[in-house]
Amino acid sequence: MGEEKKKASIKVSPELLELLSKFQEIELEDVDIEVGDLEIWLQPTTAVAAPPRVVAPPPLKVKPKAILEEDFIPPIEEYSGSVLEVKLGATKGEGGSRGKTVMIGGATSPAFYMFERPPPHAPVVTLDVFDMAISLPKAIRMHVQEVMEDTAAWAKFAVEKFGAEMVTVHLVSTDPLIKDTSPADASKTIENVLQAVDVPLIVGGCGDPKKDVAVFKKVSEVAHGERVVLSSLTLDMAEAGILGDVAKAANDNGHTALAFTALDLNQAKELNRRLYEFLPKDRILMDLTTAALGYGLEYSFTIHERARIAALMGDQELQHPVLSGTTNSWAAREAWMKMGPEWEPRELRGPLWETVSALVLLLAGVDLFMMMHPAAVKTMKEVVEKLMSTGKARPEKIADWVTVKI
Repeated sequence: MGEEKKKASIKVSPELLELLSKFQEIELEDVDIEVGDLEIWLQPTTAVAAPPRVVAPPPLKVKPKAILEEDFIPPIEEYSGSVLEVKLGATKGEGGSRGKTVMIGGATSPAFYMFERPPPHAPVVTLDVFDMAISLPKAIRMHVQEVMEDTAAWAKFAVEKFGAEMVTVHLVSTDPLIKDTSPADASKTIENVLQAVDVPLIVGGCGDPKKDVAVFKKVSEVAHGERVVLSSLTLDMAEAGILGDVAKAANDNGHTALAFTALDLNQAKELNRRLYEFLPKDRILMDLTTAALGYGLEYSFTIHERARIAALMGDQELQHPVLSGTTNSWAAREAWMKMGPEWEPRELRGPLWETVSALVLLLAGVDLFMMMHPAAVKTMKEVVEKLMSTGKARPEKIADWVTVKI
């Protein structure tokens, strides 16, 4: 016989039941319920299966048939300043005897920002010659050996053989520690070069401030009207109280001055301010110092780039064309010394050293380059020509430039 089920019951007064009948739910507080066996009945329900999960098939991989096109609008900047234009050399109609003149400067945008404004004048290369036979690396000497004893012949060789647009004559023999050549003899050398070639000239001194001033004054008189560049005028001359003498001589005879400072824009500005007392601004060039590849080229790049940006932003004391003594590349031992086989051949290493140094500073905004090796000069001129012709190239000629045959 099964156990008797007990049912729980609660006795509630009629009045309370009447009140509770008005509510569907009640909540009891502080109530004790004693229960013996408790059974709970759950109403059975029909289970509903979840719908199957639909997984989308992966997208088909389609090989692109063309490069996606996207419009690119270059950021065009407007600058408040610009670089002055400077004319080098003077034709017969201008009081000189040059066959042509060279114009540099005039930039209104950073170097080769062709999407903004192309440079009005292409950068120019001037070849170095010397007034005496000097020690040169074999890679250079082999090209000029036959003319090293004759400065005028050397200059003519540079123009006719290597296509020099300008020639720089370094009067190293005037150095008191070398030959101490007199200003009169040095000026005679320049006179001979002027007769041998008809391109604009740069006349370089020996680096001794007092001797250079004496030489430049005499050269200024002999080359009257030729608008040569006197290289270089320095703050050392100013400290010695003789800067005004050479600057005035340059102005009186119609020449241009190259202001040299050593990687310091504040010094460059100071030297230019001092030159303004004697020379018009359009007859001043700047040499901010060129350090060779591997010997501080990055510092040279930075100082030249800063000068150019400052000029474009309106700094009038830096708005002058800039010259680079790229020949300094040959002071790097790696450019000429004998090294391991992985560095050979030397005949190419040196020109490459000079070329790379020049190209780096070309992109910093240099307007005029002093160079020596004919291969480096040729490469530099070709690069400049290609950069200046941007927008005129035929794309089908360069479409396969990455093709490699294995």
